[in-house]
Formats: sequence, C-alpha cells, structure tokens
Amino acid sequence: MAEKIDTREKLLAATLELISEKGYLGASTREIASKAGVSELTLFRKFGKKETLFEEMLKSHTFLPRLKELLDSVEALPFETVLEIVGMKFLETLKERRKLVKIMVTEINTYPEKVRKTYVQFIANTGDALKGYLQRHQTEGRLRQVDLDIAAMMFLRVLFNFFQTEEILKKRELSPEEMKDTVRQYVDIFLNGILVEKSNQYSE
Repeated sequence: MAEKIDTREKLLAATLELISEKGYLGASTREIASKAGVSELTLFRKFGKKETLFEEMLKSHTFLPRLKELLDSVEALPFETVLEIVGMKFLETLKERRKLVKIMVTEINTYPEKVRKTYVQFIANTGDALKGYLQRHQTEGRLRQVDLDIAAMMFLRVLFNFFQTEEILKKRELSPEEMKDTVRQYVDIFLNGILVEKSNQYSE
C-alpha cells in the first residue's frame, strides 16, 4: 500500500515540476513518468490520462487542500485573525508555486478546453471553500447580507493580483514582512472599507 502511495506522489510531484517548467502541453507523459522513475504504462494505470493527472496535481499541490485544512484548524480564532492567516498562507503558497503560477497565467488560453475548464473549476472550488467559512459567520449575524461568492473571490483575487504584479511582472522578491503587512492592511480594508463612520463624516 505504501509503495502505491509513494508511486502516486512521485508522479504528482513530477507533474508539478515539469508543468511548472514546460507548461501543460510541453510536459509529456513520457517525461513525467521518467522523472518519477516509473514506466509510462504505470502512469496510465494510476491516472488513466494526462488530464486526470493534471487535475489531481491541482488538488494535492496547490492552495485548495491547504485552505481546507487551515479552515478546519482555526475555527475558534477571531474572524479577522483567520482572514490574516488565510491571506498569508495564500501568498506563501503562491511564492512556493511561483513557476507554476507564472506558466499557467501566461499559457492557460493555449490549453485544451477540458484542461482550461478544470483549472477554472479549481479556482471556483477554492473560492467555495472560503465562502463556506464566510457563510457560517454570516448565518451567525457577524457579516452583512452580501454576495459571498463575490466576497470570497474578491479576497483571493486581490491578493493574487498583488502577488502577480510584484513577483511575476516586476520580478521583485516579496519579503515575509511585506506580505504580512499587505495582508493585514487588506483584511482591514476588506472588513471595514475606507469610509469613516457616517456619524463622523461631517463632524468638525
């Protein structure tokens, strides 16, 4: 059993590495199998086809599994603290998977339709996981009645765009302190907006 799991993980790790370097189209199943130290036949027996291998790689080596595990472990913490932890872990994961992020962003429109749909669905599933957490707080009256699909994706997209601009477009290495400060400020704006309280807007 351990050997089966080990082979599976080796194939997923090889898929992550090669797609990060060559893109989905450039990484062949033969190269992935060779990188994992197994035969191409073993790859097909484990995953059936390349699209499935790509999907499983997303499920196990990106932010979604980390987010699900994280939300289960921080339920008792203050709401603002949880968002700061989620935001920081999201940026750390993007840095860790920087090559994959870069190549997926630049090449996704060249990939087969099924692969693009898988990638888009994965992003939606990540938003859904965060939405579930927000929904519990909305039900308990801590959040206004806003569209939580929009709120969850807004939270993730702003941080993703920040990372993409700084690390990929500007090619600048973000420090842990800079990421932490950015996340803290964004969470504050996300929760409280930028307007002063109405009662104080026109006070002298």
